[in-house]
Amino acid sequence: MSSLAISMDGAALARKKRSALAAQVAEIEAHGDRRPCLAVVMVGEHPASEVYVRNKQRACEEVGIDSRKIVLPERTTAAKLEEVVRALNTDPAVDGLLVQLPLPAGLDPAAVRGWIDPGKDVDGLHPENVGLLASGTPRFVPCTPAGCLELLREYDVPTSGRRAVVIGRSLIVGRPMAALLSMPGIDATVTTCHSRTADLAAVCREAEILVAAAGKPELVQTAFVRPGATVIDVGIHRIADPTRKSGTRLVGDVSPAVAEVAARLTPVPGGVGPMTIAMLLANTLQAYRSRRG
Repeated sequence: MSSLAISMDGAALARKKRSALAAQVAEIEAHGDRRPCLAVVMVGEHPASEVYVRNKQRACEEVGIDSRKIVLPERTTAAKLEEVVRALNTDPAVDGLLVQLPLPAGLDPAAVRGWIDPGKDVDGLHPENVGLLASGTPRFVPCTPAGCLELLREYDVPTSGRRAVVIGRSLIVGRPMAALLSMPGIDATVTTCHSRTADLAAVCREAEILVAAAGKPELVQTAFVRPGATVIDVGIHRIADPTRKSGTRLVGDVSPAVAEVAARLTPVPGGVGPMTIAMLLANTLQAYRSRRG
């Protein structure tokens, strides 16, 4: 094994996925059908969310998926947001629908998830879609875990019978990631860790596949990693760095020093992030095909 981990290039894999999706959308248009459409609802001004949504729109344009952005005022009421979401549910020209997080105080994300038509829920977070994944018959898989799984496949990482540890139990990443890894055909033995896990480093060292989705900058140090493990870093954070001209730098949940121990490691940026958007596009195309029969 080399002295440094193989970098699992999510940006390159995402380009390949987008190219394949573009070919499929072009075939749809060649048959005289309308293009798939993704609608994104934003409430208020949130700089990070604006960047994410802009990236989604650019990716949609690249593959030929139409995109709509609906921006509502910061003080939008729950009733008004529900009205907008339910109107998009019934719009025959919209195939995929998501409400961008975070939401302003006073709006309950759990309630909002429940308003979205499960057949348009390309984030895979509606209770019905969560239940389908948990039962082993997923409709839409949440985009970040789906992207992580694609990276494991692309880099021929064995999963059957392997020990996997997921740090984090969020609805968006941790829980669906654990469910995916344990599904028939993937067959990993999964441990989910969280803030109450005793001796976190020791538990993580058991993992042949370690997925870090804790939301804490550089939480995972070399002492957490089994030599030769595959490490998927889901986190992305901007932290102060006076040595940089910008005064900040991007880091993940995993320390760069882990590359000296792991066999494979996703970079930040350029690892999981691009795959998340690619899988959102894939879910949108899936929703389109399902709705078109």
